[in-house]
Amino acid sequence: MNLLFPVAYAQEAGQPQQPSLTYNLILFGGMFFLFWLILWRPQSKRAKEHRELISGISKGDEVMTSGGLLGKVTKVQDDYIAIEVADGVELKLQKSSVAAALPKGTISQI
Repeated sequence: MNLLFPVAYAQEAGQPQQPSLTYNLILFGGMFFLFWLILWRPQSKRAKEHRELISGISKGDEVMTSGGLLGKVTKVQDDYIAIEVADGVELKLQKSSVAAALPKGTISQI
């Protein structure tokens, strides 16, 4: 029981009680675990999904950019893609600006 709750021994007047080292380690470990659970894990999961999305882009896919543009991919290079947003209008963008891949035929329905 001394591991989780330190025993309060009688002390001389004026000396404050120091928390135990195990209590401090458990508290620090719990805070680190909550930080990881709430912040790091979801962010790394989203980043992994975005990397998979970007690596799977190919010619002919319909995509939406983070700026809200919809277009059909016409060229794919290492870091850049070209999307056709209207007949004869082609824009070159970084691959990282792609926010979502759309199902085929989405643009023609809009």
